Order: sequence, then C-alpha cells, then structure tokens
Amino acid sequence: MKLTFAAANKTFYDAAVVRQIDVPSFSGAFGILAKHVPTLAVLKPGVVQVTDNEGKLTKYFVSSGSVTVNEDSSVQVLAEEAHNIEDIDVTEARQLLSKYQSELSSASSDKAKAEAAIAVEVAEALVKAAE
Repeated sequence: MKLTFAAANKTFYDAAVVRQIDVPSFSGAFGILAKHVPTLAVLKPGVVQVTDNEGKLTKYFVSSGSVTVNEDSSVQVLAEEAHNIEDIDVTEARQLLSKYQSELSSASSDKAKAEAAIAVEVAEALVKAAE
C-alpha cells in the first residue's frame, strides 16, 4: 500500500510502498494493512510505526494530526509535528515534561490550565516514546 506521511517539519514518506502502519488514535491504536476499510481518525500523541516491505520497522513520535485510509489502500498520515524516535533525547523530553507539569500546577485561568494539560499529555507521550 502507498503511504504519505508528513508533518510541518518534514516529509517522511511520499507515496512509498509499505507493508503496515500502526497509529495511535483517540478511538484506540490500530494497524493498517493493504485493503483496510476506508477510515478517518484523529491522531493522539504517541508512536506511529511503519513496517516496510522488507520487514524493517521505523518508529516516529507524533504530537497530533490525522490519518486517512482511502478505498485504493493508500494512506495519508498528516501530523502537526513528527520526529524519528531515534532523534529524541529522553533527558530533554523529561525536562519538558517537568516544565509543563510546573506550568499546569501554577496555571490560574481555565485557558492556561487547558493549554498546560495538553502540553503535559504530549510531553508524557514523548517521554514514553523516547524510553
């Protein structure tokens, strides 16, 4: 099946033929193989795994975005932000999490609390992915 996977910072796959894609979504994580039922889902912070036709597995952290599976088995993963897991520094990720947890505990307005809670959720997923 053909995969297009891109974020604002980089295009990872451009109509590349792959065997399987595993994505984290708000309705639950799921795997995509050829002839998957057409689907549209919202990505949650977590790891997208791509298995190429030779069986090599590559993992990417995504902060959010969408995944579309089309009738022709082509798949588009569009992420707000995405990075190869190998490029993530776990120490920096833990520092980000600590910073956002502090911001959440000191937030005074509902808007600040909501923004900090989202940042904590993403940072927690980032730390988990990097470990």
